[in-house]
Amino acid sequence: MSGAHSGHGQTSPPEAGRAGQIIAAEIAAAKDFLGADGVNAAALLPVLHALQAEFGFIDPALIPEIAAALNITKAEVRGVISFYHDFRTAPAGKRTLRLCMAEACQATGCKRIADHLADRHGLKPGDTTPDGSLTLQAAYCLGNCALGPAAMLDDRLAGQFDEAAVDALIAEVRS
Repeated sequence: MSGAHSGHGQTSPPEAGRAGQIIAAEIAAAKDFLGADGVNAAALLPVLHALQAEFGFIDPALIPEIAAALNITKAEVRGVISFYHDFRTAPAGKRTLRLCMAEACQATGCKRIADHLADRHGLKPGDTTPDGSLTLQAAYCLGNCALGPAAMLDDRLAGQFDEAAVDALIAEVRS
């Protein structure tokens, strides 16, 4: 995104123009697919996915524009954004740690790891470190069930993840 976000929850003019183009394109695509009637809420998910793909997050300043374009309420837009854990309303960190919270990893201690991340490092799922180096996300199966608790740093899978591994990984990310 290279500096287009002002950091104040506001969308800069070039980004706002591009966001408007994306919203209009997704609504047009929904109309082509569904017909002109009844597009409103049906286009919301494609609009949100397109904005997130373009900017890496959905700027809350765009919510009124999205709602107006789709003729739905701002509350409906916020509700969908908050319901789906993959939508972000702030930029993600440079690196992403996904901690598996599925049943197999629950049985092997992922809750203990999540508590350690919160207590020692101040990170809960969805949080990004203040320096922007790391975002923590909850995952619901990384396909490493036999070696739980599992985690993934960017595209590197880790099994039998424990507190020492968390601390080493955080140190690696911050160095």
